[in-house]
Amino acid sequence: MEKISSSVEETLTFAKSFAEKIQRGDIIVLEGDLGAGKTHFVKGFASGIGSKSLVTSPTFTIMNIYEGGRIPVYHFDMYRLSSKEEAEELGFEEYFDASILDGVSIVEWPSQVEGLIKPPYYKIQIEKLSENARKIFIGRVEK
Repeated sequence: MEKISSSVEETLTFAKSFAEKIQRGDIIVLEGDLGAGKTHFVKGFASGIGSKSLVTSPTFTIMNIYEGGRIPVYHFDMYRLSSKEEAEELGFEEYFDASILDGVSIVEWPSQVEGLIKPPYYKIQIEKLSENARKIFIGRVEK
């Protein structure tokens, strides 16, 4: 699925509609350069789940939890981590096991913890086309 978004509002709306399809145990990796709109996508996504939580980038906390919707949203920013092992030491692997996950996990900068997140998962790539325009691609990684 691909979408060209010409504004933050369009990105929020697209993410909200995508969230309506998500089920408990789903894992999403979110890729894009700094300023591409990853956190805006998560804001729309959390709204689509029904959460009224304030969505912020978890750059310094590594993980934020958004509750109050139909399922919890676990939002990770792995930018400051250096390895899969570091994430495991923090106990994050339980958030990437679909068989026990009680909500949905969204991971920004998944390349920092390569090997931690096993398929199946959704892969979302956000590319900045201009100041306001973004290309958003959503695919499913099965193996």
